Amino acid sequence: GVRHWSALVGAEELGRRFRWVEPRGPQGLAATVVALNYSSGTTGVPKGVMISHANYVANCVQTAWLARRDPGFEERRARARYLCFLPMYHAMAQTMFCVSAPRDGVPVYLMPRFDFLGMLEAVERFRITDLILVPPIVVAMAKHPAAKKADLSSVERVGSGAAPLGREVCAELEKLWPEGKINVKQGWGMTEATCTVTTWPPNSISHSFSVGELAPNCEAKIVEDEAGQHEVKQGERGELWVRAPNVMMGYWGKPEATRETLTEDGWLRTGDIAYMDEENRLFIVDRKKARMSENELIKVKGLQVAPAELEALLLDHPAVADAAVIGVTIKGEEAPRAYIVLNQGQKATAEDINAFMETRISKSKRLTGGIRFIDAIPKNPSGKILRKILRDQAKADVGDSDARESRL
Repeated sequence: GVRHWSALVGAEELGRRFRWVEPRGPQGLAATVVALNYSSGTTGVPKGVMISHANYVANCVQTAWLARRDPGFEERRARARYLCFLPMYHAMAQTMFCVSAPRDGVPVYLMPRFDFLGMLEAVERFRITDLILVPPIVVAMAKHPAAKKADLSSVERVGSGAAPLGREVCAELEKLWPEGKINVKQGWGMTEATCTVTTWPPNSISHSFSVGELAPNCEAKIVEDEAGQHEVKQGERGELWVRAPNVMMGYWGKPEATRETLTEDGWLRTGDIAYMDEENRLFIVDRKKARMSENELIKVKGLQVAPAELEALLLDHPAVADAAVIGVTIKGEEAPRAYIVLNQGQKATAEDINAFMETRISKSKRLTGGIRFIDAIPKNPSGKILRKILRDQAKADVGDSDARESRL
């Protein structure tokens, strides 16, 4: 059962003896855990990420310093209003809305739970100026008819993080405002790096799916080997490594996992495949296969198929509002299977979807595991697809006890 919260409350006498730990000096700040944030359980075994006082101070100062490069910063800050619909245990919500916003004196309006129509109403009612989104919500805003009817005129800036997002979807979202008013920018970070690693200089424009530039005091290298000794040339792909004052202390109670992720000289192996263009902007393109679990990719006749690639293509269909792809095993062979949410008032059949996809993908990536239309894609509070739920549904749909999850 679930214990009542009062069972966790200590005795009054214990409370009188309690003293706050006050870390002193740089070493104390760097050695004292201020937050234990867990990496997503939907992408592997959850691990407690130890974030120190120094990590948090560093990450907040990094982003604050960059924001202050905007000549109109003080004027913007005076009228800024944020809306938070992410859970407070999410690294982005915690850093942006619990620490950075209060530091700058920016009011934050909290939603008890995420509701898409409720979010649009809150933007109208409270005249929200800054929207910090995750990809599923970007997709919903770009596709949902209600977004086109909502009064979003107060919004001045829109950003997205937590997962990759195609530039086409960003461009579709930008159409909700007069041309040139909103430029959707993606950032990139990790719970293991407190929150933010890349961002955009004020007033810069994004025309691609880049996640921007390194935040101040962050180092990065893109390597082609496990030891990190050989860096790739600019424009070439490799694993992204990061070193910065906001990189975690390690994983709670997991020294081996810590050693696998952090090098002795402080580099964080991100597991993300990236490249950097001639303007020193980063692009995240994939997850490193060596760091993927057995069920992360769909393996079709020995060929690896990434669910995210198929999901991005499905979202290009005018009738599709949202989509998720998993792998199912049918007669001993694995195949991609799609779960699709249609736009309100739109119609499409499985045959329509297959015809649309087959002109854009190779034979191994075809949705031979089937297509099912559902009301909503199951997601966790931070917007990541809960593929395990779809895997369980697939067992019932295709009668296959070996249906297995495939995730990005």
